[in-house]
Amino acid sequence: MCEPQTIAGGARVDAPVSINVQDVHIRYRVYEDQAFSARQWVSSGFKGRQTIEVHAVQGVSFEVRAGEVLGLIGSNGSGKSSLIRAIAGLQSLASGQIDVRGRAAMLGVGAVLKPRLSGLRNVMLGGLAMGLSREEIEAELENVAEFSGVGDAIRRPMSTYSSGMRARLAFAIATMRVPEILLIDEALAVGDKEFRARSFERVQQVREQAGTVVLVSHSLREIASSCTHAVWLEQGRLRMTGPPGEVVAAYEQLG
Repeated sequence: MCEPQTIAGGARVDAPVSINVQDVHIRYRVYEDQAFSARQWVSSGFKGRQTIEVHAVQGVSFEVRAGEVLGLIGSNGSGKSSLIRAIAGLQSLASGQIDVRGRAAMLGVGAVLKPRLSGLRNVMLGGLAMGLSREEIEAELENVAEFSGVGDAIRRPMSTYSSGMRARLAFAIATMRVPEILLIDEALAVGDKEFRARSFERVQQVREQAGTVVLVSHSLREIASSCTHAVWLEQGRLRMTGPPGEVVAAYEQLG
């Protein structure tokens, strides 16, 4: 069993632990041949495709304290998204434990929005799910529309939005109320330079209010500039933790 590594320095030493990841293992099954065609299925006698087990996260342990911004880096398939989904409670564990102390909001490029409903209705539903009253949501509608950049399109069905518009609105909804823990999976990679700058300002606002942020990103520059600490995963294992500049430099040397 791995001993937990306390990620400190970005918050007070006596700051409470917001996220405690203890010897976490994540396994799931996938089809062995993703390109299995209908013709192959017929020729095989209608037998189902074989599945294989993927050990996505293997014995990872660390702690994150209130007020920190943790960046998760690693190559494709390293287990980053599986781990952040597990922290959000969206991915089951094979073994180990994750203790999340606070109200968490998960934001990703695949954030759950209802495409048949208007942006406005999605804002209302998202706000109610976060415990806001209708009056509080209505007071924030103009800010949400302005921050996301969707403008008058907020009254149109989400199915008419571009992927960038959906991601920007999802970010605005998730941060209407500053969460105690904000989990971001690649969502800040969308939008123009101005929106990304505003998004990072909002991330810093969460941190300043003693919130905790966990950010998954392929942009090493974003990790180095916006995070207080970083965790490097490789093939599901914890490769390195520490100041983001040092972790990013070590990762780049390997690549």
